[in-house]
Amino acid sequence: MTAKSVLLSGTRKAFGAVVLAALLSTGGMVTAAAHAQMSAKHIYPTIEAAPADIKAALAEARRTHRRVLIDFGGDWCGDCQVLDIYFHQSPNADLLAKNFVKVNVNIGRIDANFDVAERFGVPLKRGVPALAVVDEQGKVLFAQTTGDFADMRHMQSSDLTAFLEKWKR
Repeated sequence: MTAKSVLLSGTRKAFGAVVLAALLSTGGMVTAAAHAQMSAKHIYPTIEAAPADIKAALAEARRTHRRVLIDFGGDWCGDCQVLDIYFHQSPNADLLAKNFVKVNVNIGRIDANFDVAERFGVPLKRGVPALAVVDEQGKVLFAQTTGDFADMRHMQSSDLTAFLEKWKR
């Protein structure tokens, strides 16, 4: 390792620490977005899984008298990652568990599962993540048509809470 590479390595680490400190000091919204961008996790199943996953979710919803929340997105999508973080925060996690059966639908690079999105009235070209809520019989109660959640990194967890409260059973 040369002196130059040691210096560059130290500079990168210092810069990363400064950026992280700045992000953490600006509040939870940016922290969630930054966290999602820095550590994208696997959220969405394979593209082919959508029909079977939705069928299973509807069966569980009928059995447990809950609604189905369909989340269209992709692991590459930073806003989808932020939405996933918000789904796991309080009170959203509890609202979700008590009132919904959640199913994630992988839309590839916005080139897959268009037929599934169309079935539930969700125009993927408006952006992802995109949500739909259906009753236990599969009737669409809500289909996101405006790209409301496609900018999750600039939204708060409370925005998701309001959505879940509005559409809970």
